[in-house]
Amino acid sequence: MEIPSHGKGGGRRPLTPAQRAELEVRWVQGFINRKVGFVDKRTICYPSGNYIVFIHIETKEKSLLRCKNGNIGAFAVSGNQHIVAFSNRQLNPTIYIYNYPGLKKQAKLKGQASLDYSALAFSYTGPYLASYSSLPEFSLSIWNWQKKVLLCSQSQPDVEVAAISFNPMNWHQLCLYNETSMTIWHIERNNEEHILKSKPVKLPAEDGSMLSEQNNFFTHPNVHDPYFGPVLPSSAIAGLVGDEAETFRPKDDIQLSVHPTIHCWTPTSDLFMGCEEGYFLKIGADSFKANVLHQKLSSDARANRRTTFRSVSRSTARTEDGRMESQNVVLLSMAFHKDGLYAAGDDGIVRCYKVRGTSFLMEDCLEVEEPITTLTFSPDYIYLLVETAKGSLFVFNPNDYEDVIQLMNASEGQFLGAGFLDPGNQYCVSVAETGEVHVWLVDDGICISKLCLHTMVTTMCCSLSSYSVAVGSKKGHVYFLDLTTVETPRVVHRVLLSEAPLRFMHYEQSGQFLIASTAEAYIFILDAMPTKLFQVLGYVALASEIVDLTVFYDVEKELTEVIALTCPPEIKRARVEIFSLPSNIISDNEECINERGMLNDVVIQKRTYDLDYPLTSVVKRKDNTLYGYASQSPFICKYQLTSKITWKDLPVTISERRIPSRQFGHAVLRLSPHGKWLASFAENGLLYIHDATSLDVLTREHCHSYHGRGIRSLAFSLDGQFILATGMQDGTLVCLKWKKIGERKLKDAIDFGNYLLNNLNTHISQENSCLKHMLEWAMTSGSVFDSSIESSSQVLHFKKSSSIELVEEDEYFKLTQGKSVEITWLDEKVQKAIKDETVKFADRRKELKNRIKELRKKIQNMMFDNENAPKIEQLEQQEFNLDIEEQERQQIESEKEVARVRKDIEMENLANSFLREVIKHECWDSMAVKGRSVKAFHTSCEVQNYSMKERSPEEQLMLERVQYTKKIEMVDAKLRRQIVEFQSSVTEGEKPEEGEKQEEDVHALVGSLSSNYGGDTSILYPQLEVHTREEKICQIILLKDIIYQVKMAFNKEFDGVIRMKEQEIARVNERNVRITEILQQLDLQEKIWVPSFSDNEKPECALIVSETEIKAKEYLTPVQKAKQKIMAKIEYKRRLAAQRENARERALMDMMGGVLEVKKEDILKMEIPAPPFVLKPEELWNEDEKKMYKEYEKKVKELNEEREKHRKILETELRKLQGSVQETTQTFDEIVNRLFEKKVHTEMVINQEELKITNLLYSLLLDEELSRREAALHHYLDKKRKEKARIFETVKTSRSEVDAAREAYDILTAEDKLLERGFRKEFSDLPTHHIDQLFKLYKRRPRAPKTKVHVDAANPYGDRPGSAKAHQDALAHLMKSIDDMDEPENRPEGLDLASWERFCAARRTKIESEQMVKQKALTLAEMQTFLQKRVEDDEKIRKEIDQVFTELNLLREQKMRFQLDLMVQFLFKQGQVELEGTNLIPDYTDAILINRSIVEELNSTIRAQGERKVASMVESKDFRKGIFQLEWEHKKMQMQVEDLNQRARDIQKLNVTKDRQLFLTVLNYDSRINHEVSVMEATLNFLEKVHKKNLKQREDVIKELQKQISLKNVANQKLSKELQEMLVVVSERRHIHEATDSEQLHQKIAKEHYEDIVQRQQLVDLAKAQAQELSVLQAEVERLRMRTFPAFFDVHEF
Repeated sequence: MEIPSHGKGGGRRPLTPAQRAELEVRWVQGFINRKVGFVDKRTICYPSGNYIVFIHIETKEKSLLRCKNGNIGAFAVSGNQHIVAFSNRQLNPTIYIYNYPGLKKQAKLKGQASLDYSALAFSYTGPYLASYSSLPEFSLSIWNWQKKVLLCSQSQPDVEVAAISFNPMNWHQLCLYNETSMTIWHIERNNEEHILKSKPVKLPAEDGSMLSEQNNFFTHPNVHDPYFGPVLPSSAIAGLVGDEAETFRPKDDIQLSVHPTIHCWTPTSDLFMGCEEGYFLKIGADSFKANVLHQKLSSDARANRRTTFRSVSRSTARTEDGRMESQNVVLLSMAFHKDGLYAAGDDGIVRCYKVRGTSFLMEDCLEVEEPITTLTFSPDYIYLLVETAKGSLFVFNPNDYEDVIQLMNASEGQFLGAGFLDPGNQYCVSVAETGEVHVWLVDDGICISKLCLHTMVTTMCCSLSSYSVAVGSKKGHVYFLDLTTVETPRVVHRVLLSEAPLRFMHYEQSGQFLIASTAEAYIFILDAMPTKLFQVLGYVALASEIVDLTVFYDVEKELTEVIALTCPPEIKRARVEIFSLPSNIISDNEECINERGMLNDVVIQKRTYDLDYPLTSVVKRKDNTLYGYASQSPFICKYQLTSKITWKDLPVTISERRIPSRQFGHAVLRLSPHGKWLASFAENGLLYIHDATSLDVLTREHCHSYHGRGIRSLAFSLDGQFILATGMQDGTLVCLKWKKIGERKLKDAIDFGNYLLNNLNTHISQENSCLKHMLEWAMTSGSVFDSSIESSSQVLHFKKSSSIELVEEDEYFKLTQGKSVEITWLDEKVQKAIKDETVKFADRRKELKNRIKELRKKIQNMMFDNENAPKIEQLEQQEFNLDIEEQERQQIESEKEVARVRKDIEMENLANSFLREVIKHECWDSMAVKGRSVKAFHTSCEVQNYSMKERSPEEQLMLERVQYTKKIEMVDAKLRRQIVEFQSSVTEGEKPEEGEKQEEDVHALVGSLSSNYGGDTSILYPQLEVHTREEKICQIILLKDIIYQVKMAFNKEFDGVIRMKEQEIARVNERNVRITEILQQLDLQEKIWVPSFSDNEKPECALIVSETEIKAKEYLTPVQKAKQKIMAKIEYKRRLAAQRENARERALMDMMGGVLEVKKEDILKMEIPAPPFVLKPEELWNEDEKKMYKEYEKKVKELNEEREKHRKILETELRKLQGSVQETTQTFDEIVNRLFEKKVHTEMVINQEELKITNLLYSLLLDEELSRREAALHHYLDKKRKEKARIFETVKTSRSEVDAAREAYDILTAEDKLLERGFRKEFSDLPTHHIDQLFKLYKRRPRAPKTKVHVDAANPYGDRPGSAKAHQDALAHLMKSIDDMDEPENRPEGLDLASWERFCAARRTKIESEQMVKQKALTLAEMQTFLQKRVEDDEKIRKEIDQVFTELNLLREQKMRFQLDLMVQFLFKQGQVELEGTNLIPDYTDAILINRSIVEELNSTIRAQGERKVASMVESKDFRKGIFQLEWEHKKMQMQVEDLNQRARDIQKLNVTKDRQLFLTVLNYDSRINHEVSVMEATLNFLEKVHKKNLKQREDVIKELQKQISLKNVANQKLSKELQEMLVVVSERRHIHEATDSEQLHQKIAKEHYEDIVQRQQLVDLAKAQAQELSVLQAEVERLRMRTFPAFFDVHEF
């Protein structure tokens, strides 16, 4: 139905079924889901977009199965049953099951999944299918797909699953795993009821060690802590009660396990598993525990290679040493075989693992260069399918040296676009985002060749005038590919248009132009002819981003038009800009473009149209009809464009027709080559083909899905027969062909294609010839991938000769990251234009520079003359500004910047002010007692007070309530005590009262000394009586009040000390005033000590900013500046008035020296003037003058005496004042020290009270934890009781069903026996010998078929036991054998036919009864097994309930013990605590309290025994001392005897020399010696003179030598410079020699290494020798110590 519009148009005529056209899918390419498997022995299948592709591995034949309801989600295949299953991706998805090769739908399963299925799996035996739904159900379901029945289902909230697999030996077992866990599920059956039971697998930790299996919910009795109370589970400490308490574990206790990647079942129902950490694990079938298997390495520590090893590696640089060790390989795929486990991973090598126990050996079988993600054996276990991470598929026989078959070499990324190679419909080309270009056969989709460009591409298009393809990249390059030889495509040219990515590229139908647009709204026009080397002809710049770009070619007018769609944000509508491309832009290109390469608007006739709707795509037809798609509505708009645009035309073009569309999302329109078909495709994946004239829908095709964001690109073949469509995100390329269409319509398209080809044939051969001879463009890496897979013989022979290079996984990314040094075409044009302009205007530029220099010089001279001119003639500075507008602009910009900066500073200041106010309010204003400190004057002692907040009304009210309650309790206790004492006194008589002494507070029992420091402990609860929770809370409140009182008492004393310091500072300042005066009078420069308060003592000063703290210059507003000027003028006038003549002051200065009272200090400063005659000589003085001089001297003497006396008085006063200051400040320091000591004691008291509060809080917390633990146990008990009740009901129901089944079985058995017993009665009418023969035949049964077991069968699982199909086959074989036995020829001789038939019917009834009994027996056994498991579950639940009861009883005991076992704090003196240990906090676990008298009595006994022992040791010491003294005297005498003997021997042996003879013969020996001394002195004087003379000569010689040395030094300096240069040359040559002489370098290194080894060996030997010597010395020391002090060691032993 058409939407009304302003233009004329009729309604759409629906097409009849006979007129409607149809499209068929020719082939599909793309492999992105990475799901593949064998559907039979030689056929594989995989999903691709909306299709499932089947490929025969030998013939390469393909077939397709289409999902009619959108994209394919989960996928599964069963090669044994030849079926595939898949789910569609939509709301409430459905599972479809098809057979192969018929592709008939076998089942349609509708489950409870709301959004999607994440995994499907077939059982190896039986018609069973497992499915797992994704968010939000996360449900595992088991189906009988033949009966289309859901057997059972189980939900696992928030548990995602990566894969599912059935146990091949037992379909009742499944394995599910995800990235963090693995679970084994069991399907338990009770007749027709099925139940799922899970068992998680215990995985090891990330380091391979086994995780602890400790149950954190239940406590462990062997773990206890007598000091801190019972040890509770973490869940109780965390305060959890519900289901979370059972599984809660603290974050620090959580140890991550390995992350599974793949698993595989074994014939023994064990599991092999790989993980991301590189471990190879085996999971036991019974233990459900994963154990790490270790490799049994060979001698060379490398894996062995099979004789059939093959390599698909295309790189010759890869060697054996480069392979990874198997223990470090992350296994991603597994497949079990009779030979062992085939596994592969991220190293790209398929290995065969042979496991023996906990170790394994492995062999390399196949090597590829990509990580392997899937390994699958064919159903006959001959071929192994290998899938890589990049999408390649290989098939090979691991036990035979056959060629490796490559089935697919898919692209890494999404298909970006596709196009047909014209002329003809033989080949098509596709390109992926990663730069991979594929060439396909159009008929069957076989890949001819592949080329990788190693860059990220954005668009592509195929040329009509040659076999070339243009590919645009993200970096702005355009690659031109030569496809004249499709088997070997190559890059022949590359041009860099712009640095922005290319968005659209189109070849127009005449084959002359290539139009490319970039993200910067530039449209480039290139010559499409290879003969012109793809020359860039020019570009067109648009104002806004290009939304769509199309090209229209008018065949009749031979005119090419480019249509660009934009949506400017200012108009929010579509704008179409159209310009023409005349042929003269090729012939006269220089005339059509400007100097920067832009095409002139006059040449291209650019036109602009504003449309009425925002569009996403437009196309244009030859009659100036424009079609646009509006995605917002959505509908297709038809516009009629005018040929000329004038100002009188309407500014907005209104659509003539609007046809509604059923598509949604971003949609695109494309015209067929002949312009009669309009294709529309959008994000919903639907393709609509319209008639371009009437816009009737010819056909539609759901070739892609909206889950993959629909269709990305569409391309028609030139004759319109084929269509290529690429998906946006599903990674598929679909080829469509017309299946049904009118002959006339198809003929029009073919004729138009042939017409175009006839016009282009003149150019095609010439251009192809030129293209073929063009040299290949030098690429950085990569080459052609010659993957010829076009026939059955197209098998890859991977030999050394086929040097095919594969790009590494991220090589294209690395290549694209390199900084390109290639200049773009735009930049090249700009640089050329600038260069031409520079050359053209060089003279003019030079002339302007010279004129500017002259003008500047002239203005500078004028400014200089202006400065020298009179002030009245001078001009303002701004008068010399030549560009006043520029100056004003800069000033405005500066003011704006200043205003902005000022605003930022103000906002920052405002934020800081707010922060200051918040901090001040929290830390200062709210404090009732501000924190401050007091410091001593002469020491570093500093004492701080306690900063305290005011108590809140709630706290005050609570404290008053507790105090009032406590007083009431105390009065009540006192009355009770009086009543009890009165009754005891009446019954027992009068006794002395001793209660007063017992009521005295004992600090040891109170646990603190707070009563001595201002705290009132009289109202506290006794520590031994605090049991209930309320009492503990009240005790805490009272203890906090005591702490508050202690702090307040200390603060009160602290405030007194602060006032004392203020007074002391005031007194010191008063004394300092007098000290300053005295120092001035005495003219001394001593430093005066001035005390002051620090910042900590006056914290309020920190909140006040003084003027001295501000370093920056003060900013004044204009008003403040004006006010400051006025105040300065007033001050100046005041000073002038003060400087005027004042008669009063002048009279005072003249008469009294400027003072009214003369002080004594001033008189002493006076000087007595000397008489004037003093200047004359004393001889000229007369008597009067002499008398006057004597009086003058007398006055001077008196004045000096008075000065000295006054000085001494001042000095005495100074010392007295200084001593007073020192004494008073030291006294204050002592007060501060005492305050500090009290602060220490106060802190001790506060800590004591806080320790009691901490113990009480801990007891409250533990009480809360015990309550939480009890609640959690009750919750767990309730849950177990409910579970037990449910299991009990199940057991009850199952037992009744088993009884009923047993009764039915007994009935069947009895009926079967009755049949056998009644046989003779039934045939009693026959002769006896016939009855015996018939009874033997009645008892005879056909033999069961024997299955031939092949010893060399490759299937590791063999025949599956318990298979339903096997049972059906056996029953069918039995019935067939019975039919053979019922043949008339098998009857006994003489038996009539009627009796034989009656006998056969009876035997058949008997056999059927036996089969029913057997089947009933199996069902009964299965039901009994189910009942036994439920009974075991019931018993297990009962044990768990008993365990919970035990835990509850234990918890109650712990809670009672905790309430009675109180934490009491005592105060003892240091000597009263006698505990061993070096810890800072003693361990009181085994400590006890004992009476002091016992300790003192024991100490006295020990002291007496010690004194006795010391006395005996002293006596022994004295005796040994006497022995040692006698020994010493004896040794002394022996040494004296030896000394005397030695002297006698020396005298006897003394030689009589000449000196000794003179001494003995000469009488006056001393005078002789004196004479000799005098002679020697004379000789010495002579020698001294001679020495001085020689010394002078030597000095002269030295001076001469020094001159020569200086000359030599100059010469040496020159030689040293030359030597340095020569040394540099020598060192360079030595380095060159050493670098070249590698053998000598190796010898030197070896020699140094040998010397290090020898030195190390010597050091080791020396260390050993020293160690032996040290041990000997230690033994000797020990022996000497035992010998010296034997008594001490004897005592120690006792």
